Amino acid sequence: MTNAPSLRRLSALDRLLAGAGRAMGAIAASPGASRPTPRPESEILGDPLSESDRRLAGALMRVNHVGEVCAQALYEGQAATTSDPRLETFFRDAAAEEGDHLAWTRGRLDELGARPSLLNPLWYAGAFAFGAIAGRVGDRFSLGFMVETERQVERHLAEHLEHLPAGDVASRAIVEQMKRDEGGHADQAEALGAAPLPEPVRAAMRLAAKVMTGTAHRI
Repeated sequence: MTNAPSLRRLSALDRLLAGAGRAMGAIAASPGASRPTPRPESEILGDPLSESDRRLAGALMRVNHVGEVCAQALYEGQAATTSDPRLETFFRDAAAEEGDHLAWTRGRLDELGARPSLLNPLWYAGAFAFGAIAGRVGDRFSLGFMVETERQVERHLAEHLEHLPAGDVASRAIVEQMKRDEGGHADQAEALGAAPLPEPVRAAMRLAAKVMTGTAHRI
């Protein structure tokens, strides 16, 4: 019993070390997924991609991979700053599902012969900061931040489905499943009491996302 207070004091350090490990995994590793990679409903995998289509698909999937790196960081920041254990569990569960997206997009990049963004450490750090700030403002704001993020990602993925080469049915299957999952996260956050964000905050988020996607498309 005498050791219990000491263990409680160390829990913050334990969480920090665990978070650092998850950060390294999101940025540098090829993570495993808990669900199989989505595949086209048909066994027909589409026509072989031309070199230009392969480059386009690789660039788009690199952007999607960056989005999943940011999702890991965002939820890590929110989980670390909420005072509600239930919400901490919710954010970590969402991060685990997003971890599947991280693995799927990284695997597809490898298949396309494309590389992840060179700026992934920067994207992770920025998203973690946004998540931590949102959590510090308050749980309802933090949930609202999650809702807005996921709704923007849904729209972004819908645009990618329009721009991906028609023959790249493998990437399309991944993006379609990701889009469904993102909508589910937003719905859950709304059900937990998310507060609508002010329009200036939403506009700033859209601008940040535009900068990120435009840069990640190339770098």
